[in-house]
This record gives sequence, C-alpha cells and structure tokens, in this order.
Amino acid sequence: MTATERSRSENRDLIISLKNVGISYQTGQKSDDFRSYVYGLLKSAKPAEDRKTIWPVRGINIEGFRGEILGIIGANGSGKTTICKLISGILKPDEGQAEVKGDVSALFSLGMGFNKELTGRENIQLNAMLLGISKKELPRYIEEIVEFSGLGEFVDRPVKTYSSGMRARLGFSIVAYMDPEILVLDEALNTGDLEFSEKASEKMNDLVRKAKMVVLVTHNIDYAERHCTRLIWLDKGKIRAEGDPSEVAELYRQSIPPQPDVKKAKKLDIDAVDSRATDRVVIEARDLTVTYRYKGKAFNALNGVNFRIHEGEVVGIIGHNGAGKSTLCKTMTRILQPDKGEMQVFGETSALLSYGIGFNPQLTGLDNIMLNGMMLGIPKDKVRDRIDQIVEFSGLRKSIDRPIKQYSAGMKARLGFSVAALLEPDILIIDEALSTGDMEFNRKASLKIQDMIDRAKAVVIVTHNMKFVEKVCTRAIWLKKGEIQFDGDSREAVRRYKADVKKIKQVK
Repeated sequence: MTATERSRSENRDLIISLKNVGISYQTGQKSDDFRSYVYGLLKSAKPAEDRKTIWPVRGINIEGFRGEILGIIGANGSGKTTICKLISGILKPDEGQAEVKGDVSALFSLGMGFNKELTGRENIQLNAMLLGISKKELPRYIEEIVEFSGLGEFVDRPVKTYSSGMRARLGFSIVAYMDPEILVLDEALNTGDLEFSEKASEKMNDLVRKAKMVVLVTHNIDYAERHCTRLIWLDKGKIRAEGDPSEVAELYRQSIPPQPDVKKAKKLDIDAVDSRATDRVVIEARDLTVTYRYKGKAFNALNGVNFRIHEGEVVGIIGHNGAGKSTLCKTMTRILQPDKGEMQVFGETSALLSYGIGFNPQLTGLDNIMLNGMMLGIPKDKVRDRIDQIVEFSGLRKSIDRPIKQYSAGMKARLGFSVAALLEPDILIIDEALSTGDMEFNRKASLKIQDMIDRAKAVVIVTHNMKFVEKVCTRAIWLKKGEIQFDGDSREAVRRYKADVKKIKQVK
C-alpha cells in the first residue's frame, strides 16, 4: 500500500481487517462418514508420520472499507474460498487476527444448503423464518424475492428440479434481500444467465449504498473489472497484487502461460473444425418431452424437442435459466427417461454435470478419480493407467491427497473435467462444469475439447459463457421454455439469444 493509499484508508470506515492471518489443516485426517470408512478398508491407511501441516493461506493482510465491492480473483486453489469462509466466520484463523464489523451473509456457489424436496417458495419461507422475519412482513418479503429471482412459475416447483443457474438465481435473491451489512459471494453467480447477471450487479451496487460492503469471488475477470471498486489477486495463498481493478486484472491475465504456438495455431482454427463433422449420427432426439409432476400438477421441462448431433461436432446448448438445458443433458446421460418421444445415444457417454457432482466429499481427489472411473463403467486397469495423466491435466497434484470437501468449486470443476475428458469417452457432455474454472484451465479445457474432435468425438456443452460458445462450438441450440428456438451457426444463435434478452429487459 502506498503512502497516498494509506492516508486515504485512515479516513475511511474499516469494515474487514485481516492481519497476518493463516489457516492450516492436517493431511491424512480420518474420514468422517460410513461410506468413506468402508472404502478405506479396501486401502491401507496413511501412516500418522506421513501427515503434514498444510497452509492454504498464510501471512494474509486485507482491509475492506465501507462502500466497496471488493473482488478476489486467482487460480483454482489459490485460497479464495478459504478467505471467504474466514470473513464469514465459518473458519477461525490459526495465525493472526481477523475482525469483521457487521453481520455477514454469504452465498457459496449455487445456493448450497437448500432443501431440495421443498419448492423455491418454501425455501424462501424457511430462510425467512430462520432469520426471524415476522409473520406480518413475511408475505412482502417472499414476494419481493420471487419477483427479483425471475423464476416465475418455477418458484412453486421443487428445487431438485432446478438447473444450477436457477439455484444460483434463488440463492442470490434470498441473501441479497436479507439486507445484509456485508455480503460475501463465492462463485455464486457464475451460472446466472445474461439477464440475471446484469440484475445481480445492479443489486450489488444498491446493497453497497444501503449496507457496508460486498466481497465477490469470481473467475469472470471481465465482470470483476467492470463491477468491483478494488481487486485482490491471490496466488498460492499469498496476495500477488491489490488495487485498481483494471491494473490488477491485467497483471493476472499476463500471468497465464501462453499455449505453444504450434498447438495454438492448429487447435484454435475453429472454422476448420466444421469440415470434420461426419454423416454419422451419435445423438438423436425425436419429439422429446420430459414432464415433472408435483402435488398433482404437471409441467413440461422439454416439449417436443427434435435434433441430431453428428460425429465430430461441438454443440453448445444456450438459453435462459429454466430453459430445459440441464434436463436435456440428463436425458442424454440416461439419468432421466423421457415421458414422450425418444432420445438415442450411439456410443459410450461420459458426463460432467456441474461442479463434480458424484464426488464423495470425504474421500481424497485421488480416490474420487478411481471411484468416478468405476461409476462410469471404465475398467479399473484403464483408470489406473490414466491416473497420472488426469492428475497432471487437472493441475491439482499438490491437493490430490486432500479430501474433496476441502476443495473449492473451481478445484472440483478441474478434477471432474479431467476425469471425464482423459478417460476418452465417445461423447462428452458438459453442463456448466467449467463455470468456476480459472483462465488458464479454461484455455487448457478448450484445447482438450478440440483435441477430442480430432479423435472423432462429439461434445455437448451447456454454458452461459457466450464467448466460449462463439469461439469453441461449431453449432449451437438455443432453448427457451423447453422448446428449440434456433439450431445452427453458433454466432447466429448467440446473436438471437442476446436480442431476446434485450427484448425481455425492454418489456420489463
């Protein structure tokens, strides 16, 4: 901090003060659930003498002031989530001092903590009651959240039927309308669609005016640069840079290693990829309809969907939250069976459905590689042969012996993608799984996806990252309210989708 900045800070209201803080944990700690215990019986336990003390963050000094939107950026595993948990009071420092002046409301990726059997409205009510909202104020409180979330009729459907983006909408809307003094958002908006992301940023500015400050963790560097008043770049548990958002963002971008020139020239030639598509159909949907039922009522998540995906294509699935994108992925992976019509998949399918779903949080990353490989029906010997490649590609070698419960959302995304991609399925389906991947890993993942096309694999990607769709996808399908609005050139699909978002905003 410069002398000028120090002078300014002395005249501002200090809200968050972290002084030389450090958080530690012991490797090889005992698993604390029955499944992990049983799984552990199949392996030799790690000797006590092999246990080490690890410091995810150490020697951290952060000051946060009233009126700030303080952004925290950095690679997966850099300590961002640990800092958020420290500010929120979930963790206590093992070293140093942490002081936070005010009540903290925190949202850790995708509204974790919802009761999935209850509807969105019932979850709002439950949270309101826990916060002590009076019966008199309850109806107004609920309706304001419902209106802001934009979930419409979905708010009266069970949360278990929600996509990751819909859970993000609901989670943010609840915490934002709690009128928090300090709002902490850790990767909580990454799967919000275009319309909701803009609403959320406006709401954050409003919260800062009424409350004290907002702490935002994100891998969307452009978003952080536009909306944060100050940025902190964390790297391997240390602060690398702090200050003006544009300057810090540029320093972070420059730190990302460039790809080898030869590979880059070959793999980023998106136009050339189109010619690799063959006439062989690998996925076909015919009049596909999926109906959810709740308390005697029925609604169609997908309604009469028809398309074909050919070998060699990379197809992006785009649309608003609740459009039916995640439901479509689940029919392709046979998690859901259609109520009408037919979904045919010709080939072995490996799916990555947001944030490494299916991981056992008590097991280590290494154990979860074996577990997920076996769940995908991959022979044990093949999984063992690929373990080193998977770990290397994920970039998580230093964390691979830690329990998954200690991983950030981005680290889970890295590992999940690496398992699914390096076991080389015929068809790879990715549903918002790269939303929390850092810049370097997303670049690697893009190249890997295109490498799979070279091997005549089909890839289906659900994402709200329109730049990714335009750059990587050879084709895009735009869904709205369970029906296909456009199927064709990815840039044209994105253009029409953005125009629809703009139209909706004008109507409102």
